[in-house]
Amino acid sequence: MPKSAIRNAASVILLRDRKSAPRILMGQRGASAAFMPNKFVFPGGALDPSDAKVPLETALAPQCMARLRSEADPTLAEPLILTAIREVWEETGLKLGTPSGRAKEMSSTVPPDWQSFFAHGIMPSGAGMRFVFRAITPPGRPRRFDARFFLVDADRVATDLDDFSEACDELSHLQWIPLQDVRAFDLPFITEVVLAEVEASLEQPTRDSRVPFFFNADGRSNFHRI
Repeated sequence: MPKSAIRNAASVILLRDRKSAPRILMGQRGASAAFMPNKFVFPGGALDPSDAKVPLETALAPQCMARLRSEADPTLAEPLILTAIREVWEETGLKLGTPSGRAKEMSSTVPPDWQSFFAHGIMPSGAGMRFVFRAITPPGRPRRFDARFFLVDADRVATDLDDFSEACDELSHLQWIPLQDVRAFDLPFITEVVLAEVEASLEQPTRDSRVPFFFNADGRSNFHRI
């Protein structure tokens, strides 16, 4: 794939203790990573074609689904939610979903990347997940993504929130960072922008709920709302 190609992607902002002392799950990318080396980021990554072949137990709320479908290929909506769930699972070991007896029965029929997820008896679910941000990586970067960011409370995770033992090695130093302290870490610019939106939504729940969309066009940065 040419370096300039833009890949669809999803990232997840897992929010813990929303009402008392909000914390966000983040990890550090490796020093040799081609994209955002050493930066602290949310779990996330590119859409895999196999994500379209996995059943989603529950989609997002209707308004969120409509917005997710409105700005790109509408058939990508469910696969992008599944990408978000898979990336959280692979990079942190946490499973966003619903315990279900039929999940284990399906584990041998889903794509290989998903078999161990289903083997835990959990169906992937977008329940409680909100589409909150979209951003396209600016031109000139070694990799470019059309990333959708999803916010979800950590109580939607079906497993131990502090058990990262099944995580792959893509992110190190996985930790729940207090929202008030997160800017002390080495963050990508777009992550800081997304965090500002999350903080604003927590402080003012009734503010404009349209989804911010950050992209570059005609040599300048643009910030629209979907």
